[in-house]
Amino acid sequence: MIQTPKVYLNDSGLLTYSLGATADRLKAEGILTGAVLENFVMMELRKQCAWSAARPEMFFWRTNSDVEVDFVLEDRAGRVVGVEVKASATLGSQDTHGLRELADAVGKNWLRGVVLYAGKEVVPFASNLHGIPMASLWA
Repeated sequence: MIQTPKVYLNDSGLLTYSLGATADRLKAEGILTGAVLENFVMMELRKQCAWSAARPEMFFWRTNSDVEVDFVLEDRAGRVVGVEVKASATLGSQDTHGLRELADAVGKNWLRGVVLYAGKEVVPFASNLHGIPMASLWA
């Protein structure tokens, strides 16, 4: 694993304004949309971690071979949940690659993996690995 800093803004609206990201530009530039969406999810997860009884810490995970997971939540018992963010409305098994690598790396401490995406259906990849609609953050 390597340490690489990531920067997020507390306000995704301010982020889009600072980037000059209009609605049309966000529709046209998928990488920009993904970055803004990841920033938004990070802020939502931070809020939920603050009031959660588990009080997990949040990390970003990347290996030397550039396999990464957007968010890693770890509770005091060392149990790990990985969260990937995808702006697409469909998912494939390649979207779980980083989560599967993380699961292997943490072994018995792995609890589950989630791919938050723009679709509407829960997509099971394994008993503890699912694609979940973004709207589930508020459900």
